[in-house]
Amino acid sequence: MKVAFRTDASFEAGSGHVMRCLTLATALRSKGVDVVFICRDLPGSLVDLLQSKGFSVQLLPPIQMRRIDRSMAGRSIYAAWLGVPQELDALQTCQYFPSQLFDWMIVDHYGIDFEWEEIVSSKFRNLMVIDDLADRYHCCDLLLDQTLGRQTDAYSRLVPTRCQVLTGVKYALLRPEFTASRSESLRRRRKSGIKHLLISMGGIDKDNVTGKILNSLRKIELFNLDHITIVMGANAPWLESVQDIAAKPSSINTSVHVNVSDMDQLMSKADLAIGAAGSTAWERCCMGLPTIVAILAENQREVADALVEKKCAIALPENCFGKDYLQAALLRFNDIIFFQQVQENCQHLVDGRGTERVSELILQKDCN
Repeated sequence: MKVAFRTDASFEAGSGHVMRCLTLATALRSKGVDVVFICRDLPGSLVDLLQSKGFSVQLLPPIQMRRIDRSMAGRSIYAAWLGVPQELDALQTCQYFPSQLFDWMIVDHYGIDFEWEEIVSSKFRNLMVIDDLADRYHCCDLLLDQTLGRQTDAYSRLVPTRCQVLTGVKYALLRPEFTASRSESLRRRRKSGIKHLLISMGGIDKDNVTGKILNSLRKIELFNLDHITIVMGANAPWLESVQDIAAKPSSINTSVHVNVSDMDQLMSKADLAIGAAGSTAWERCCMGLPTIVAILAENQREVADALVEKKCAIALPENCFGKDYLQAALLRFNDIIFFQQVQENCQHLVDGRGTERVSELILQKDCN
């Protein structure tokens, strides 16, 4: 069985799309599937990471990445993330396919819709789309939207009637180590108090939210906190700046971890997180880790609102990372009863088995 992934990481688009595809690709490979990635050579790409995990990567030609160009965007403000018109990207993608059909093409890209999918359709037997937006048409056989609270009818007019739609955190694409570490992490949650804080704003954090938060935390009396762990990607443009701040003398031990492979363990050891309202939100919930969430992109607002509604997090006002906002959120979590309630709500929301459910379904559909 052969599966191709079309996805990108860049300073503009972030790293989340590639990371969740990597999770699914690893699960499929463990079941004997032959996997290849097709990615454009963009600043901030994660091609080296994919290759280090043993995956074949076909690179589309590099382009000069730029901010959103409205004239190019057309139907979607995210279209410029593709770097070129959809038709060109699709034709370039087709060049990498052999004469033999791939069993599945899996697309995770906000800049791609039915126009691209129709051009490439002769190269695969089945198409799966991973989406969060429910804002454009797709001609796919399987669609996954792991957004909390998303209902299948959101796609009723956007996909063909043959398409099977999977929605909600039941299908959240988490790596198997989170499932393996879940029990240990939940046992730790029985202890009360916040001593260890984890900060994770995604692999890129192009706006230096990590640095802003760290500077604000240095101005707050942080109760019994004795350690701050910061996680960043090697491509993060503000990495050195954050490392410099962390190295300055402080009463709280602060460490910066780059391109971690043990995120499950870091989450297990932490008592509270400050993190983006992206895919890592489901990892934190699986580990029962309460979070102060920050909205770093338009598509994260819905996730943040849903987490707050489910009492699994406290959300900072958008673009508000100052001392007063953080202190108010930390004080709320200093209420032990509230803190423990959030822990319980998190652990019941995500069970960590979404990747297994999705990969098995792909294999079953291919056999039908």
